[in-house]
Amino acid sequence: MNHRKCCRLFLPLILLPLIFFCCRSSTDYKEPEVTVGPKEVDGHAGAVADLKSMLQYAADNGDKLNDSTVLTYRKLADSVYGNNSYSPIWSDKQRWLPAGDSLLSFIEDCKLYGLFPSDYHYTSLAFYKRVVHEDTLARKSTAIWNRADLLLTDAFFTLVKHLKQGRLDYDSVTLRKDSILPDSFFTRTLTTARQFGVRGALDSLEPRNSHYDSLKVYLGDFLAGAHFRRLTWLDYPYKDSSVFYTGLTRRLQEVGYIDSSVTQADTAVLATALRKYQETNKLKITGRPSQETITLMDNSDWEKFKRIAINLDRLKQLPDTLPKTYVWVDLPSFTLQVRDADTVALESKVIVGAPKTRTPLLTSEISNFVTYPQWTVPTSIIMKEMLPAIKRNVDYLRKQNLMVVDDNDSVRDPMKINWARLNKNNFPYQIKQRQGDDNSLGVMKFNFRNKYDVYLHDTNVRWMFDNKFRALSHGCVRVKEWRKLSAFLIRNDTNRYHPDTLKNWISRQEKHTIYGFAHVPIFLRYITAEGKKGKIQFYDDIYGEDRVLRNRYFAQKPIY
Repeated sequence: MNHRKCCRLFLPLILLPLIFFCCRSSTDYKEPEVTVGPKEVDGHAGAVADLKSMLQYAADNGDKLNDSTVLTYRKLADSVYGNNSYSPIWSDKQRWLPAGDSLLSFIEDCKLYGLFPSDYHYTSLAFYKRVVHEDTLARKSTAIWNRADLLLTDAFFTLVKHLKQGRLDYDSVTLRKDSILPDSFFTRTLTTARQFGVRGALDSLEPRNSHYDSLKVYLGDFLAGAHFRRLTWLDYPYKDSSVFYTGLTRRLQEVGYIDSSVTQADTAVLATALRKYQETNKLKITGRPSQETITLMDNSDWEKFKRIAINLDRLKQLPDTLPKTYVWVDLPSFTLQVRDADTVALESKVIVGAPKTRTPLLTSEISNFVTYPQWTVPTSIIMKEMLPAIKRNVDYLRKQNLMVVDDNDSVRDPMKINWARLNKNNFPYQIKQRQGDDNSLGVMKFNFRNKYDVYLHDTNVRWMFDNKFRALSHGCVRVKEWRKLSAFLIRNDTNRYHPDTLKNWISRQEKHTIYGFAHVPIFLRYITAEGKKGKIQFYDDIYGEDRVLRNRYFAQKPIY
């Protein structure tokens, strides 16, 4: 026999065992004998036995098909296939059905949704897709088609969960009511996908709000220009100096600042490399690691994609429908927006809580606002800041326009109080700041019910709005455009609150509480990436929340 002809005949027979060897470990269940005759391949009985035995094996082995493949929705898949007489869903007679092709394509493109292909058996499915296309013998393998079918079903159900609810745990500000999706939701979506199209069925699960849409709409442009590569992640401040500096050396090698042949860089080599890195990236040149330097190192395109994924998931925790009118405060971007009928009615710079005194995330309603408010100083601020200053010099109270009030709301003479004896366990007073232009709350305070005793307000240090970094407050949110916000709240009640009325009260420095207007929902949220001005804008992770979620959910995600 011709040697070349012989090779053509026997190569597929050699390839097929290799395919199975690559697809399962030695502890995997024994595949049914693979037959290649047309009758056996197309015969219904063979396919039934194969799918059923695969699902049974997974049920007996902790939902695992093999050591590296887990069926997240094995029980649901078993039910679905059982109702389908254990016949394939995504393929038929050695070919992908349109729905199967569409689902494979969706998984390949799922980064456009802020998703990771590896969560949906991408590597295995891509392998199966390739071998059944390239190799005739593999194409006739019932086992390959059925294994791929199971993985596609599991991938579909996982996509349903991730697109509808995201991957983050629900927290105290999650407004979704569907904390657990019933099996009927998954099967109903599967039926819709098979009848009317996979992409449409999955697209329908996404949130419908402008915040989500504005971020996702520019994701394609971001991906088109992104250069994904795995780079060493550095946690800073570090707990283990040895681990940190080993990682820092590797990270500087990956971008060419230290020669790759160096196994352990000494202090001088590291300092020189860091100075070069800092100079190139227009950072303060010190030759030493800093939060600014490490944050930039960790901000690769792949890590930016993870931040986009985190923020899309945060936005999935909003309700399906947002109010027609609401106030949206985004802490990392230091902005407040009033959204009215899908338009931005006004926007303002804000100052938010410092990292040590964070502004809490919350949902509430603005119920009233006050002109020339009096500030009752929170106990935490009294103990941490004011009491030590008062003990040093009682005149601190006069300089800060503060008064001391007892339990009967009577003003006390601070010079007659023994401040040395007072502490957090013994402080029978309140400290209040007299109303006026030098009051820390400024001219106006906006109230909304919450357990943290925070609110929106003006400030007596308005120059701080010019700072780029504005995480500076004790927790409340200072609003630059407080006049515009107050005018918006009473825009429909000009009979009681004519614009001149507010102006006159303010000019006369009168205290008034304005209420009776329709309460306006307010959302204080932590969104570090948004679509704005034709691109995705990233904001500083001021409270380190992105870093925590990245390490918890997405630290080891492969790029493909």
